[in-house]
Amino acid sequence: MRHGIVGYIISKLCVHDVVTIISVYDVLNVVTYALCFLRGEKTMKRIVTKEDYLQSLKDLHHAVYYNGKRVEDVTEHPALRPHIESAALTYELALRPEHEDLMTAISHLTGKRINRFTHIHQSVDDLIKKVQMLRLIAHETGSCFQRCVGFDALNSVYMTTYDLDQKHKTDYFERFKKYLLHVQESNVMVVGGMTDTKGDRSLPPTKQADPDLFTHVVERRSDGIVIRGAKAHMTGGINSHEILIMPTQAMKEEDRDYALSCAIPLNTPGVILIFGRQTNEERKFEQGIDAGNPFGAVGGEALIVFENVFVPWDRVFLCGEYDMAGLLVERFATLHRQNYGGCKGGVSDILVGATALAAEYQGTAAASHVKEKLAEMIHLAETIYSGSVACSAMGYKTPSGAYYPDPLLANTTKHNVTRHIYEISRLAHDIAGGIVATMPFQGDLESSEVGRYVKKYLAGVKGIPVEDRMKILRLIENMSGGTALIESMHGAGSPQTQKVMYGRLGNLEQKKRWAKRIVGID
Repeated sequence: MRHGIVGYIISKLCVHDVVTIISVYDVLNVVTYALCFLRGEKTMKRIVTKEDYLQSLKDLHHAVYYNGKRVEDVTEHPALRPHIESAALTYELALRPEHEDLMTAISHLTGKRINRFTHIHQSVDDLIKKVQMLRLIAHETGSCFQRCVGFDALNSVYMTTYDLDQKHKTDYFERFKKYLLHVQESNVMVVGGMTDTKGDRSLPPTKQADPDLFTHVVERRSDGIVIRGAKAHMTGGINSHEILIMPTQAMKEEDRDYALSCAIPLNTPGVILIFGRQTNEERKFEQGIDAGNPFGAVGGEALIVFENVFVPWDRVFLCGEYDMAGLLVERFATLHRQNYGGCKGGVSDILVGATALAAEYQGTAAASHVKEKLAEMIHLAETIYSGSVACSAMGYKTPSGAYYPDPLLANTTKHNVTRHIYEISRLAHDIAGGIVATMPFQGDLESSEVGRYVKKYLAGVKGIPVEDRMKILRLIENMSGGTALIESMHGAGSPQTQKVMYGRLGNLEQKKRWAKRIVGID
């Protein structure tokens, strides 16, 4: 046994050079490998640095398709790399001492310091720090960084499996805590899998012409289950390591096979990832100015297919308990809607700054109407951010011990985002001008034949390089149109889903009683 452990550790260390071996992170990795060996487990190397994250994706060898063709190495594909670079910052920023308080937390399970994206909220302060963290990362990327969905899935499944066990005398909570330990120790990126393709939306899962339009269990075995279906719009799917599946809506008894929550490594046989098209996705193939934002526009969403995928029982956290599906959906939705003022507020800060620079570069910054419009953009950004802080500050402890944001305020926050992001973008277009939509290529700027005309006629304020003006205008274009706006509308649920929650949580009858009391009506 001792020789086996030593050989196992040496085999891992041999791939490193001497400098890497002596780093503290490799010491942690070696300990992790040794513990896994003793437990008879196989796990990936603990992810600490950006380089660790990139290597882990190279080693994953999952079935990713882009435009009909299999991608052998997602880290080298130009259309996928911007999203990967954005997610990589969630690892890199956690190593900076000045961000430790926001980017890391202390695990309530082990007492160890962990990446906050693997943490279960233990206080109102945790809820607020989550929002602050999201705004911080958005300031670094100007884009979606993709780990929020898995973060919210971990928290919603944690608190719901506790309640599930209390009601049904099951052991899902203990199973999930073991899975959570794996996530915290390895620091893997988890994609939260909620949205099914749904088919005919007027019909429940069991009435669909094709039963696979909602993800479901097709076989129960002594060692696990077999599932089939797909999850759509999976943010960060192609550069995550695992998916945590949840039901997509409340279920009835006849839908019990669709009441499902489980965790699956994305390189499991039968899992297929199909990358989704985005507005102007060809820009990701560009270098320099025409790329717009090197971190992409949104989150690199994918359709993830499960074709008879086996899941062992220790990774199954809901299987047939249809009466708990609605609660899990509601909790995930609330936790995810809590985020939007943080990440979208941070992204809006970048857009406000870019718009102010565009005004400076073209000589309109001193105009009163431009100042007024920039002030309105700031007001809208801070409004959505304050909503996220408010629902966090009004959060409370659930029976599991995990903390949960105020659901009515969280839904209000997301509903404001569906409106305010469009208005912020409209004002950016108003100030920056039509050149945002018609600007020549970088190749034109650098052309020996027409470059001098681009430099001559795109000049703005004296002393500002035309190249700098073009960079800012491309950034505005990248951040304020197409997929980025649609994601603000439909991410974490379309506006109608928030209105449904207003009807449930708005306490309209109590408001009517207050009005009656004021004027003396019995």
